[in-house]
Amino acid sequence: MGKIRPSELDRRLSAGEDLFLLDIRPRDSYRRGCIDGAHNVPVYSDLQRGDDSSFRSQLDEIPREEDVVVICKAGIVAKKATAVLEGEGHDAATLLGGMSGWNGYQNGTIGYKLRSLLWRTVG
Repeated sequence: MGKIRPSELDRRLSAGEDLFLLDIRPRDSYRRGCIDGAHNVPVYSDLQRGDDSSFRSQLDEIPREEDVVVICKAGIVAKKATAVLEGEGHDAATLLGGMSGWNGYQNGTIGYKLRSLLWRTVG
């Protein structure tokens, strides 16, 4: 299953790559803050419960010609969406750390720096 670090996502976005940012968080969370250009498909709660049917019913909204980056709160539930997408033939990756990781990266927090060190150590 694909993963992408916040720093790599930032680099790819800055380079102008065509990426489809899929934010699966609840609409209220998305409205409080999202990555510029992200599309909200609020299936987080369903996927968290193990029900992927509502997500599968919306797959036609996700372009096949672009790499998909799935975003949730912390990157855990997004793995489920990424697995579904990959199973349907999409090139998909989970944003490591989710929006928490992205915000930590953007703000240079110590928590993000420690997580980043762990990701490099673990691979």
